Amino acid sequence: MNRQEKGFTLIELLIVVAIVGVLAVIAYPSYNNYVLESRRADAYTAILKVQLAQENWRVSNSTYSNSVSDIGVSSTSEEGWYELKIEDASTTNYTVTAKAVTGKEQAGDTGCTSIIMTVTTSGEAKTPTACW
Repeated sequence: MNRQEKGFTLIELLIVVAIVGVLAVIAYPSYNNYVLESRRADAYTAILKVQLAQENWRVSNSTYSNSVSDIGVSSTSEEGWYELKIEDASTTNYTVTAKAVTGKEQAGDTGCTSIIMTVTTSGEAKTPTACW
């Protein structure tokens, strides 16, 4: 009368739970960083829309605009992670800043909460460079 039990022992289940826990602790921060980096695409897209709208504005006006509403662009990025602002607009240059919205997860993107592009007659300057 040798009866074989089927199933898992408590020790086996605890080992599996421990392994899954260790993998989760290691994987979650990497996943979180990946999500933050991928959301930066929202800022890039918004900045490029501003750049295109500024060039269209400049065709009809003698200077670039300091207002996103003047050029017909929303002050918030499409997915809502960034607020857009135009500064230092003149006849030859302007600066566009995409700043992470306070209180949202993207505000935790250390070092990349403000993504800036400055357009001048000599080209574009993108800062911080690590965020582009």
